Amino acid sequence: MARWRDGHGTLTVHRQGGDVCVPLERAVSYRARTRGLLGRDSVEGALLLSPAASVHTFGMRMAVDVAYLDRSLRVLAVRTMEPGRLGLPRPRSRHVLEAGAGVMAGWGLGVGVRVSVG
Repeated sequence: MARWRDGHGTLTVHRQGGDVCVPLERAVSYRARTRGLLGRDSVEGALLLSPAASVHTFGMRMAVDVAYLDRSLRVLAVRTMEPGRLGLPRPRSRHVLEAGAGVMAGWGLGVGVRVSVG
C-alpha cells in the first residue's frame, strides 16, 4: 500500500453491481487528523483519517457516518454518530472514513465491502 499524504483524491467503493467513486479528503498528518471535520457544516464526499482506530464528535456541528477499515481497506463496522459522542476503539481498525450521516448506505458501504483510495 502506498504512503498517502494530506490532500484530495478519490474513494472507490467496490460493491456488487459496480463501483462507486466519491470525492475524498485524506488526513494523514497529526495536525490534519486532529482537525478532521471540526468546525465544518458539511463534507464533500468523505474524509479518510489514517492511521486511526477511533473517533469522537466533540465540537462537531453535524452527525456523521463512520466506517472503520482494516489494513487491507475492508470495512469492519459502520456507525452513525451524533455530535458530542465518543467512539470506542475498534480492534484491527487502521483507518477511519467519515462522511455526512446517511450517505454511506447510498454508496453501498457496509461491513465486508472493500474500498480503494486514489
